[in-house]
This record gives sequence, C-alpha cells and structure tokens, in this order.
Amino acid sequence: MTGEEPLDGVDARLLLALADEPRAPVMALAQRLGLSRNTVQARLAKLERRGVLHSFERRIDPAALGYPMSAVITTRVTQRRLEEVADVLREIPEVVEVDGLSGETDLLVRVVAVDAEDLYRIAGQVLAGPGVERTSTALVMQKLVPHRLAPLLQRSAGASPAGE
Repeated sequence: MTGEEPLDGVDARLLLALADEPRAPVMALAQRLGLSRNTVQARLAKLERRGVLHSFERRIDPAALGYPMSAVITTRVTQRRLEEVADVLREIPEVVEVDGLSGETDLLVRVVAVDAEDLYRIAGQVLAGPGVERTSTALVMQKLVPHRLAPLLQRSAGASPAGE
C-alpha cells in the first residue's frame, strides 16, 4: 500500500465495522453503514487489491496452539547477508514476525515458545543463522497495548477515538 492515497472516511468506517464484527456479511455491513451492497462489495474488493486487509492469522492467540510464551529477539546481522538471514528466519515456525529496524539493531524478531527451554532452543536457532552477529532475547511479560488500529480508523472516519 506504500505510496497510495490514504483511506477515505467511508473505507475507514467500513474497516471499523469489520473490526467490530469480522464475520459480518456484506449485506449487514451495507445496512450498518447506510450503503448499497454493491458499494460495500466494491470497496472491500479494492481494499483487498491494495493490500489493506491482512491475514486472519493475526487474530489467533498462539497460546491456543500451545505457545503461551512470547519473546522478542533483537538481532544484529551482516548487512550483505540480510536476505539470507530473513530466509532462515522464515524457516523457523516459532518466528511469527520480523521487522527490519534502523539503528544499532537490525531486526526485531517476534517469537512464540512452549516454555523457557523451547525459547532457549529458538533463540539458539536465530543466533546460529548465517550472518547473525549478535542477539538479545527479552521475554514479553505483559501485553499493555495490543495491536490496534481503531483509533486511527476512527480519526479517518471523522469520529473521535474513545475516551476523548
């Protein structure tokens, strides 16, 4: 979606409605928003083409799959081997997300684990990757602000975020 126009208010309202009720049928969304079914369907198709809507996986709690422990592994890599490191990280099932960073640390690797011993094994796999110079592992103790976009969608939709 990089470089494209930001969402308009109608798209933001549509995404808020989907966030509230992800399995809502198109007709229910249309009624809720006061739009035609065809308008809602066309806008959803456009949002999907633009890559605005991401995988359903983001909503699944890893603990339900037997991975109650979360950690972040900050990773410093040899820059010319960055893509090779990313390929290795993609092969580790417990790696759930990797962000490239600026600054002293090159990668922020989010992982899930069964327990401390499992986390030790996973961190060792990350460190053993070709081009990995150094890692530091931090256990996620508590999620204080979960992933959210509702306040930004509310702003785009012209509504004030809750609590304002």
